[in-house]
Amino acid sequence: MRTSVRTGAWVGGLLGALVAVTLASATIGPVEIGARSVAEIALAAVLGSTANAPESHRTIVMSIRLPRIVLGAVVGFALASAGTVMQGFFRNPMADPSIVGVSAGAATGAVAAIVAPVAVPVALPIAAFVGALVAAFGVYVLASEGGRTPVQTLLLAGIAVQTFLGAAVSFMLVSAGRDLREAIYWLMGHLHHSTWTEATIAAAVVVPGFLGLLAYARDLNVLLLGEEDAHSLGIEVERTKRLLLTVSSLLTAAAVAVAGVIGFVGLVVPHVMRLLVGPDHRILLPTSALAGAAFLVATDTVARAGTAELPVGIVTAAVGAPFFLYLLRKREVHAP
Repeated sequence: MRTSVRTGAWVGGLLGALVAVTLASATIGPVEIGARSVAEIALAAVLGSTANAPESHRTIVMSIRLPRIVLGAVVGFALASAGTVMQGFFRNPMADPSIVGVSAGAATGAVAAIVAPVAVPVALPIAAFVGALVAAFGVYVLASEGGRTPVQTLLLAGIAVQTFLGAAVSFMLVSAGRDLREAIYWLMGHLHHSTWTEATIAAAVVVPGFLGLLAYARDLNVLLLGEEDAHSLGIEVERTKRLLLTVSSLLTAAAVAVAGVIGFVGLVVPHVMRLLVGPDHRILLPTSALAGAAFLVATDTVARAGTAELPVGIVTAAVGAPFFLYLLRKREVHAP
């Protein structure tokens, strides 16, 4: 009961923070629109009525700003969820969503779609999504032996595949020619020109995936004790590991496919929330997901607030890296 109340309090507070960040972000841009007007426009759209606001303001909010904000929230939600699970799965505070090669695979697919569209005749997000899943599956196959997948072997296989795919991406960038700028911009991570379609498709993957992970939060807690202890407590260890790895890879693939490679969200946010709420994944997973959503919306707001818009991946790295170093110096980064 106490856990439920505590979880509810944290989730309620973080939902409020996410709504506040969303409203604040939607007011920022070349055209000033007040928070009250934004709320009225969004509420009218939900209710199917007409807001008492200029048509230009309704278009800006509903067609430009809110799709980008919602997509950013979905991507941040996915990356933080996957990062939380990966850190618990590997029992390693340095683990992040890309540790099993998902981001490297997505980058390979996306860059191939940009610089060699004849060889990869599909839309960029589809190429990135497929590349991410193929890389994750390849890492799993390479690390599996005799029906078991040792965590350390999986980690090493992920590093090897990331290195190889990184070399492939570098080769394609050298050969990119006039497509180099587009490829590099995608690799930096961005939410530019976001649409409701992208946000809806990403959410359709992320929300069910998150619910699946949340259903296994207790099992993930038990896995922290070690695989032998988890097995003795009735956990189907290999099946649980496969499920956690598959769903986390799906969430990361969906996020990277629509927004490019955005670093540090899945690394730093779970650390911060673990310090605040503790290691229980029944609390840590939902709070990290909501904190990741609010964090990415906030950083993307900073990225587009200046005279020249920056890829959001630059801002998350600029904020996340120094903060992570601060945690290291304070010796607050430790195993889950």
